[in-house]
Amino acid sequence: MTYCVALCLEKGMVFLSDTRTNAGVDAIGTFRKMVIFEKDKNRLFTMMSSGNLAITQSVKEMLIQGQKFDGINLWNAKNSYDAALVVGKAIREVKARDEAALSSSNIDFNCNFIFGGQIKGEKHRLFNIYSAGNFVESTPETCYFQIGEAKYGKPILDRVINYQTSLELATKCALISMDSTLKSNISVGLPLDLMVYQKDSIEKHLAISIDEQNPYFSMLRSLWGQKLTEIIMSVEDPKWSEQDDKSKIATHSHRLGPIPTIEN
Repeated sequence: MTYCVALCLEKGMVFLSDTRTNAGVDAIGTFRKMVIFEKDKNRLFTMMSSGNLAITQSVKEMLIQGQKFDGINLWNAKNSYDAALVVGKAIREVKARDEAALSSSNIDFNCNFIFGGQIKGEKHRLFNIYSAGNFVESTPETCYFQIGEAKYGKPILDRVINYQTSLELATKCALISMDSTLKSNISVGLPLDLMVYQKDSIEKHLAISIDEQNPYFSMLRSLWGQKLTEIIMSVEDPKWSEQDDKSKIATHSHRLGPIPTIEN
């Protein structure tokens, strides 16, 4: 499995992915799920993938080789929307080629991609591309996408992130989101790939691999766990006595009445 998250914000974009793949507890591998496409200060795209590794690698290879669909590839697309269409068409081509063989082995055609970046002269844009080749684009109201094991890392994003969030805070939240996923799911693992993009720069602001020796990520993991514990401990304990006016938990009755109790 995997976890990838990307945020498209007013000041730029943040992409973060893990590198673990597994087909069971004894078949664990490390494969990069992030690839960056860059050309002559004219365009920069980042793509992250989840799903069947053979499928996602086939799609990625088509795009790297510059295969054209109706004369268009990532290197000559006029805008980011057309570039996302190219990714979708690559998915469909792999599906047309491989789906029957996969189906005969009871394997689903399963892949998802997050794709985003900027072509000079237009705004930076982010897309979530599905296994059918169709996609949705982020908006200021819905400014991030997740693929893979999304549920563990979603709460921090929902509570903190909005379109005006700074790249620094967004990067920190993405890393905390990833840490929460690492903590709760063994199918997601280090090292991580992180790319931060400042709008209109048409170049990587930060592109690094993060492993267990990275001092900032190690500090963040330790401090986040510590602060969460401190916050929980600082919240008043629930009071079960009806005489205790400090808490309504014991005295408040829901309109449905008491919980049914069956005695034998």
